Amino acid sequence: MSKIKGIYAASMSVFNSDLSLNIEKTVNHAEQLIDQGCHGVAIFGSTGQAQLISVGEKISLLNQLSKNKYKDKYLIGTGLNSLNETINLMSIASSLNFNNFLIMPPAYYKFADKEVIEFYTRVVKASPDCKIILYNFEKLCGYKFSIKCVEELVKKFPKQIVGVKDSSYNLYENLKIDNFSILPGSESKLLKGLELGCTGIITATCNVTASLSRKVYDDFIKKKEQTKNETLCDIRSIFEKFNLISGLHSFMSDGDKIYQNVLPPISLLSEKDKQQLIEELNKINFTLESLKAA
Repeated sequence: MSKIKGIYAASMSVFNSDLSLNIEKTVNHAEQLIDQGCHGVAIFGSTGQAQLISVGEKISLLNQLSKNKYKDKYLIGTGLNSLNETINLMSIASSLNFNNFLIMPPAYYKFADKEVIEFYTRVVKASPDCKIILYNFEKLCGYKFSIKCVEELVKKFPKQIVGVKDSSYNLYENLKIDNFSILPGSESKLLKGLELGCTGIITATCNVTASLSRKVYDDFIKKKEQTKNETLCDIRSIFEKFNLISGLHSFMSDGDKIYQNVLPPISLLSEKDKQQLIEELNKINFTLESLKAA
């Protein structure tokens, strides 16, 4: 049985007006996602603007999360290009008894499978007790995992490389590894992925679709008729018309203005785009009020 399975939100980070990380509200947001149906939450993923948050703030949040009632349900992202900083942050997280990590290869530079294997080899050797979900998202880091590369990493480190978040969608249909978690990065791939043997999803829009996603997942596991998958996919497709982070913060800000705060160069949607987002969601009866009711 795969260790990491189910519905995971790539959790949003919450910022104060001075753009410092609001640790209490970021933790509360993650808790609410689990209460709404997520099996767990990925902290400091791309949706959480991890690449833009200081290491000091990340450490402060980890310290707070270590005392949290849902401590065992968190995947910790690093959001760091530096190998040494990645290792150091993982060491701090491990000292707080966090051992499940979501790690993307460094961005910006051009490299291939050989260099990726070297990167993760150094990470694993520095943190041999860790469990790593590979983060496959070519759009963000410029590199796309090949099936061969994933297979080689798992063969080399079967106890440490335990899964992949597939946001490039070149793996989830064809990658077959025993006792390995495969989690596409979109609700639109949830049901198809489960039918193919995937273990769940890790997605940005689970910040607002937690209960719906959990319903689709549970109905599949229980072999029940699907009644919510079409709505779930429609919500995802509407948000995908815009920058996901901007759209989520714009949508959530109507409930709490603190969500208006995002780290540059990220911005909120324009008023025109926000209105279009809200109108299209309203057409399928998905509103902030319905989200709160869930």
